[in-house]
Amino acid sequence: MNLSCAPHKNPGLILTTFLTVIIIWFSGDCAAQTPVPDAPPARLSESELVSVVRQKLAQDTASDHFAGAVLIAHNGKPVFAEAYGLADREHKIPNTLKTRFRIGSMNKVFTAVATLQLVQRRKLGLDDPVGKYLTDYPNKDIATKVTIRQLLTHTGGTGDLFGPEFDAHRLELRTHQDYVKLYGNRGPSFEPGSRSEYSNYGFLLLGAIIEKVSGENYYDYVREHVYKPAGMTSTGSEPEDQAVTNRSIGYTAAGATNGLRPNTGMLPYRGTSAGGGYSTVEDLLSFVNAVQQNKLLNAHYTEVLTVGKVKTPGGCLVAAGFADCEINGVSFFGMGGGSIGMNADLEVCPGTGYVVAVLANMDPNSAGQESMFISSRLPEK
Repeated sequence: MNLSCAPHKNPGLILTTFLTVIIIWFSGDCAAQTPVPDAPPARLSESELVSVVRQKLAQDTASDHFAGAVLIAHNGKPVFAEAYGLADREHKIPNTLKTRFRIGSMNKVFTAVATLQLVQRRKLGLDDPVGKYLTDYPNKDIATKVTIRQLLTHTGGTGDLFGPEFDAHRLELRTHQDYVKLYGNRGPSFEPGSRSEYSNYGFLLLGAIIEKVSGENYYDYVREHVYKPAGMTSTGSEPEDQAVTNRSIGYTAAGATNGLRPNTGMLPYRGTSAGGGYSTVEDLLSFVNAVQQNKLLNAHYTEVLTVGKVKTPGGCLVAAGFADCEINGVSFFGMGGGSIGMNADLEVCPGTGYVVAVLANMDPNSAGQESMFISSRLPEK
């Protein structure tokens, strides 16, 4: 499939795709763009794939359509891992496999794991309402009608974060509680449970609930209970005003008069449970390996995390964290994210053992188009 997507008008964290078809799910500038199917490409042998992918990435980098890192793994081990373009264009610092790229909404899968860990430990109930844990939540309809399961599956009607209110308070929003104070009086946009609509604010609420139930700061919880057991050493959500070794600068066409410009003046204060952190392609592979080996959740809750149950308008299914879709006749689960100057895509094919991770410090759909190219041509076994 072929789908291009202009940068979102807000500097927020939008879902760019785990698959390009799911891009029409959320309500944003890209929502009206419907993918046009092409003839499915032929599947390649592993050696053929590596050769073709290397050539395409070199061409796209030379034409300034891609800058980032790409990893393809089979049965848990990399078979291709290379970086392209510049992490810092002003100082000519190249991207490497150790470069930390902003991952947009991909934070949501870490939040989903954290939430399901607490469910597994019986600290949370999937069908409990928000108000059971956020006992002073301002809007009573959200508090009494929206459940943890609905937050995880984007069926609670909790809406987005981005717009005039966010723009006016962007750098003042420093904690999950700050977001709740700003948006907490807002009611659901539809009857909870009646349909699926992508919700950044729903995952923000999950972050606040994780903090309340665990007694830990969200960032501390995911570091200790998700990143560390998965062996992820380069993933986090430190504030943008703090120096982070190897963190790339994002580059966007939005507002640029000639070429691309840094996105540094458009970013939130820091990433949240809804998105905006940073990672590496190697860390994303470590995360997938930990998920599939049931190191983070038991087998039952790993299935809840990865197997879709809720239909979306884009044709995919939503699990409690991941999207569950089909590419060229093969089932994948995964997640994507992006906004101005950032794009990320992670795709996992349990049937063949392949994983594709692409991170870019450019506008959407720079990573998504590369991951779709690769995933649609992966070997059949």
